[in-house]
Amino acid sequence: MAAESAAFTTLTLPVLPLDDEVVLPGMVVPLDLNDTDVRAAVEAAQAAARAEPGKPRVLLVPRIDGTYASTGVLGTVEQVGRLADGDPGALIRGRSRVRIGAGTTGPGAALWVEGTRIDEQVPEPLPGHVAELVKEYKALATAWLRKRGAWQVVDRVQAIEDVSALADNSGYSPFLTTEQKIELLETGDPVARLRLASQQLRDHLAEQDVAETIAKDVQEGVDKQQREFLLRRQLEAVRKELRELNGDQDSEESDDYRARVEAADLPEKVREAALKEVDKLERSSDQSPEGSWIRTWLDTVLELPWNERTDDKASAYDIQGAKAILDAEHAGLEDVKERITEYLAVRKRRTDRGLGVIGGRRGGAVLALVGPPGVGKTSLGESVAHAMGRKFVRVALGGVRDEAEIRGHRRTYVGALPGRIVRAIKEAGSMNPVVLLDEIDKVGSDFRGDPAAALLEVLDPAQNHTFRDHYLEVELDLSDVVFLATANVLEAIPEALLDRMELVRLDGYTEDEKVVIARDHLLPRQLERAGLDKDEVTLDESALRKLAGEYTREAGVRTLERSIARLLRKVAAQHELGERKLPFTITDADLRALIGRPHHVPESAQDPAERRTAVPGVATGLAVTGAGGDVLFVEASLADPETGAAGLTLTGQLGDVMKESAQIALSFLRSHGAELELPVADLKDRGVHIHFPAGAVPKDGPSAGVTMTTALASLLSGRLVRTDVAMTGEVSLTGRVLPIGGVKQKLLAAHRAGVTTVVIPKRNEPDLDDVPAEVLDKLDVHAVTDVRQVLELALAPAVNGAQPEVPVAA
Repeated sequence: MAAESAAFTTLTLPVLPLDDEVVLPGMVVPLDLNDTDVRAAVEAAQAAARAEPGKPRVLLVPRIDGTYASTGVLGTVEQVGRLADGDPGALIRGRSRVRIGAGTTGPGAALWVEGTRIDEQVPEPLPGHVAELVKEYKALATAWLRKRGAWQVVDRVQAIEDVSALADNSGYSPFLTTEQKIELLETGDPVARLRLASQQLRDHLAEQDVAETIAKDVQEGVDKQQREFLLRRQLEAVRKELRELNGDQDSEESDDYRARVEAADLPEKVREAALKEVDKLERSSDQSPEGSWIRTWLDTVLELPWNERTDDKASAYDIQGAKAILDAEHAGLEDVKERITEYLAVRKRRTDRGLGVIGGRRGGAVLALVGPPGVGKTSLGESVAHAMGRKFVRVALGGVRDEAEIRGHRRTYVGALPGRIVRAIKEAGSMNPVVLLDEIDKVGSDFRGDPAAALLEVLDPAQNHTFRDHYLEVELDLSDVVFLATANVLEAIPEALLDRMELVRLDGYTEDEKVVIARDHLLPRQLERAGLDKDEVTLDESALRKLAGEYTREAGVRTLERSIARLLRKVAAQHELGERKLPFTITDADLRALIGRPHHVPESAQDPAERRTAVPGVATGLAVTGAGGDVLFVEASLADPETGAAGLTLTGQLGDVMKESAQIALSFLRSHGAELELPVADLKDRGVHIHFPAGAVPKDGPSAGVTMTTALASLLSGRLVRTDVAMTGEVSLTGRVLPIGGVKQKLLAAHRAGVTTVVIPKRNEPDLDDVPAEVLDKLDVHAVTDVRQVLELALAPAVNGAQPEVPVAA
């Protein structure tokens, strides 16, 4: 109907784009002239208005994501001046819809287009259904405006009689989206547009009604909770009065946290924090989740032994008695025993002089026991606690990756718990236990934090007297705790954490110590586990020594204990089957029949033709692994000049440092071959291959330098390397033998392997003080400064000046 009576006029106008905004006819909007597009369109309109009468005209077109709408609004520039904020601006009034056509040219920098103006008309008087629609829209708009308190706008809306103007008036509605306003703009029929505006307003009012209903329900719920809280407080007051009248106060004493806190022996600051939590608990309702969190926290605080300390028994102050306990429970480990004895002696003197607490700190200790598996690091913690008369708690840290495991969870989390340190104190029941932090080198880190970083405060003697757990959030004094941390690999402990601990190395046992440990500790324990009496089965010392020397080759004694257990199980089974009578004494001759052949036969005990060093180019080195010291063989060979390429080939999973050592050894022999009477021409024309057996095990470090030099010299000279010689040391390009680490572990490994002569750097000679005397007595140790001395000691003399024949395998 409106389309039939509409008049169309063609216009040429500059485009004023509106980003994410829509202006409908009848609306008056201020626009900022600082916008380049707005200023260009207004200036172009002003330039065109000078040539024809009337106000400057622009085409207001919505632009959504860079795309222009198909319909715009003819706008007139009513005024150009300053906006409220002082910026230049223009006041533009929307007049009528314009359907956009093709682009054209015009003055100024603006975009000009041709458009068709649509003049919408509705016949008078209004048809009945249109009049009803107008009435409905005015009623909806009035209801919405009254809710917003915009009474002054109600009369203006009621005064609008034109259907098109009434529909376009909804463009002022703030709840309409840009897409909804564009739909109104592009709807040409005024009646259809008014119907669309009515539907949008109706939907918005329905959403408002739902939101008001939800808000009302929430408010009613809050009011109900407040009433319930008030009534419960009144009920508690009535119950309290009744208990006082009846004299019955014991019935709920377990739930009276205030009485428990006041009766507990708590530090002052802890008492204040606990009473604050009790106040919160009394103000909360029984159904509140916060109440259960507070009760759990109060239970944890009340169960901690804040002022409970184990009195160090007389043996702790009887230094000789404490040392006797350590000697009785552990053989060897003299360094650790000496350090514990020193700690007890200093603690005794501080107590005698009244210096138990200095600057708020007590006399705790933080020791790191580093050594290979099976040397007794974990069991040593129990012995220390026994010697001091303290409680012992073990905290396993292997595989811990969550920082909250150490410092605790925040109480806001569901299922929050204190950290393992607080739980260890709670388990011990005293503030001065011996806490063993087992496998501290196995602590990991991931997105949940770094537990090793959380241990920095725990293991710092200058800070741990004010340790704060995230769950407790009160200070906990850990300065009287003796912390013993165990680790297998020193390099895996973060440097900052290692700096806070006193390092004590456990480098393994000698064969004599293993025999003593097996006789006094392992054998009685395994006899009990096998159900045998000590008079029924006896292990001769020769059998124990052979077990330690040939059936096991380790720094600790775990494999030795398993071998003893296997022996006893075999004897027990044979007795039950009627194959053997008890009592029975096991000698070294019985071992092969019971548990099979030895697994580690020393090189010196093998047939000369079967030894690893029976051919030139093989030397015996010494290395340190995570399981202690070990022997390491180095093999070298020369490629055939006709088939092999020249150069150096290295195999055996070697690290960069070890590869560099091989290059240095080869360079030294090339430059000093004539001096050493070696055929160095072979090194130039033929490929050199150096291999480290056990290729599946990664190897690195500089201490194999002299071993590789010796193996290459043996290969070139044809002289065998002595079977009884093992060596270690870094070599330089000039042939100097430089110092290395792990001398004690390497000499213990040489002793276990049956080596009798060891070559070490001269600058490592002071490290021999750490090696047990019984090991040094059985080793001929040579301290050298130059690799030439190593070759003189290690290479066997040539037979009649000729190269010996290399045995060929059949």
